[in-house]
Amino acid sequence: MKILIKNGRIIDPASGTDNVADLLIENGLVTGINKDISREKTEKVIDATGKVVCPGFIDLHVHLREPGFEGKETIESGCKAAAAGGFTSICPMPNTNPAADCLPVIDFIKNTATKVSLIRVLPIAAITKGRKGQELSPMGELAEAGVVGFSDDGDYVSSSSLLLNALLYSRTFDLPIMEHCEDACLAEGGLMNEGLLACRLGLKGITNATEEIAVNRDIALAKESGGRLHLCHISTAGSVELVRQAKAAGIRVSAEVTPHHLTLTEAEVNGYNTSAKVNPPLRTQTDIEALIAGLKDGTIDAIATDHAPHTRNDKLCEFGLAANGISGLETALASLMGLVHSGKLSLSLLIEKLTLGPQQVLGEKYQNIGNLKAGSCADVVIFDPDEEWTVDTAKFFSKGKNTPLEGRKLKGRVKTTIACGQIVYQQA
Repeated sequence: MKILIKNGRIIDPASGTDNVADLLIENGLVTGINKDISREKTEKVIDATGKVVCPGFIDLHVHLREPGFEGKETIESGCKAAAAGGFTSICPMPNTNPAADCLPVIDFIKNTATKVSLIRVLPIAAITKGRKGQELSPMGELAEAGVVGFSDDGDYVSSSSLLLNALLYSRTFDLPIMEHCEDACLAEGGLMNEGLLACRLGLKGITNATEEIAVNRDIALAKESGGRLHLCHISTAGSVELVRQAKAAGIRVSAEVTPHHLTLTEAEVNGYNTSAKVNPPLRTQTDIEALIAGLKDGTIDAIATDHAPHTRNDKLCEFGLAANGISGLETALASLMGLVHSGKLSLSLLIEKLTLGPQQVLGEKYQNIGNLKAGSCADVVIFDPDEEWTVDTAKFFSKGKNTPLEGRKLKGRVKTTIACGQIVYQQA
């Protein structure tokens, strides 16, 4: 199919492009960016006047729940939600049931995605068997099957010797070990960020040190091994500084941050709001400012949603019993655009952290995505940076309606998503 996108503001951080032009897609590839490209023999013309045209977003951290928890989400519903959010490549975490720690489960995820979705699904495999932290998964077989990394997400690999071996072994495939950094002993029983608000609500707090101790250990092991370490959803100012120092020392470490940790504080928990219960917990404005600074100076490589859909009953309960997580694929861009409209982030940097940044974490094998260079895969999102809309979870494609943004007015909306040259979402 030949698609011509006319008069959009094309922003491609990979090539430094930022100007109003046309973009031509042919046979699933980007074939040209120029002024006034002819409409001749074009099956589909999209007028993008006043809108931004950029590479499709890449999400390094989502939970599709299938197999095992299809009541929360399925691969099909999660991919539809991703497309509606402008994401054309997503990396599902392995905390399924059974865990994605072996070839049959990885094959199931990949085969199901091929049948039900037009966007790219790049599975992450478990570091350890059953995500139990006791024995390494068959990493070699999983790497050959095409996984893009290894993680026990939701669980910290507490054994330093085991994680060191994982980092050493992963060098063979040049794949990242993607760590959920949380000292389990310190975090035990914790429900929200430690501070005055936690005291007032009578909830046990989770200190910043819970994350920072784990980050510090993992960086030390990355230095020792020479392996690639990727830190999932960092949330504290201290973690940002530890990553900054590690990068300056030449250690192979990358990091991601979520939209909710960039835009929401612990104040969301007021009233025992279970929709704001997330792990790591929402922190303070001071932490948010440090995270933004980390994006600006390159300390933090990518923004990833940590999309964590849950059923209604998972959240409609006592705060201490409620599941952790926010359903974030369909609100990610709009919530982050608040940082652009307030002048805290430039639009080009935001797009970079949703495209080029995560692509670089994935590595050279995926250099044909996350950019609009001629010959690259035609993954494109068109969005209106100024359109206001109100979050209505009843209209979510995701089964997960759990978000503290319900009913809030946001500014910035995805209009069209194209994956591999095919239109996979258009706003009604």
